[in-house]
Amino acid sequence: MAIQTGQQLLHYRLIDKIGEGGMGVVWKALDTSLDREVAIKVLPEVFAEDPDRLSRFQREAKLLASLNHPNVASVFGVHEFEGTRFLAMELVQGEDLSERLRRGRLPVDEALDIARQIAEALEAAHDRGVIHRDLKPANIKMTASGAVKILDFGLAKGLGPSGPSEEMDPTQLPTATSAGTMAGAILGTAPYMSPEQARGQAVDTRTDIWSFGCVVWECLTGKALFGRETGSDSIGAVLQTDPDWTLLPPSTPHAVRRVLQRCLAKDKDQRLHHIADARIELGESDDPLPAAGGLKRGYKIAFAALAIALAASLTAALLSFLRPAAGQSVSLGNNPLAGARFSKLTDFKGAQYDAAISPDGR
Repeated sequence: MAIQTGQQLLHYRLIDKIGEGGMGVVWKALDTSLDREVAIKVLPEVFAEDPDRLSRFQREAKLLASLNHPNVASVFGVHEFEGTRFLAMELVQGEDLSERLRRGRLPVDEALDIARQIAEALEAAHDRGVIHRDLKPANIKMTASGAVKILDFGLAKGLGPSGPSEEMDPTQLPTATSAGTMAGAILGTAPYMSPEQARGQAVDTRTDIWSFGCVVWECLTGKALFGRETGSDSIGAVLQTDPDWTLLPPSTPHAVRRVLQRCLAKDKDQRLHHIADARIELGESDDPLPAAGGLKRGYKIAFAALAIALAASLTAALLSFLRPAAGQSVSLGNNPLAGARFSKLTDFKGAQYDAAISPDGR
């Protein structure tokens, strides 16, 4: 069924096409029953015609619809109209993170604010058993108020091939393809795949934690950590290349570096196990570090205080050494003025430099 602007799908009237990818075409639409704007994601026919995939997708969508979190784009329902399967979702206004990153890396404080919101969204989803599987900047919307909204939670699993262990070939992931390319070519999401996902192995919440680390790295550096010219090269980098930690801005807090190192461990057993731990660590990274000048001033004050205390101790020790014992007098040696008589020679106060003695000695 050809979809066009102005077309009515049940009680949704399509207004404008706003996106297209491996998971389908996204339209801005009007929900005429509630008089509100929504996003409509029309599923590709290859998936909509597969009963098994469609059934699992519907289960995932229902689970996702149960999520109620300010950083997760809401799902309103899964529908079918004249053979067309589509998803009604919250319409999130604003640019996505990939668009923002085209202008360069983010300031550290802005990057960490976005990272915390992503971590909170992942935590809420993981607590409900929902794994994103395709976390990347293009799936992260940023509103004008600074709020983060994550799109397409869990949909990759719903549209992926079936299997008892949920293992999947990355070349069959719907989100790994893009419009205008041969089906099965890995392009868009390869730089954000975890090593186990790139190998086609079973995945759990730790695959989202890896992708989270990739997104935060890109926010801080402005470059996709494992981005290469081709999808296969990106997967090769994911499997074999270690991050160059010197590329992070010097102002990156140590707590953030520690989180990234644990998120990006290639062995998932060595990786951070719970995204809540990342959220807590990132929250602690708010503690301000003293400025370099403040540290220097602090050292100067401490040194001056130490010097004064040392001088006072030495003075006390010297006086104690020189103080006579009880019943003893202090001798100052031979004094040539001992027993001398002094006479007043002038009425001036203070020092008199041109005084003279008269002939009579007065």
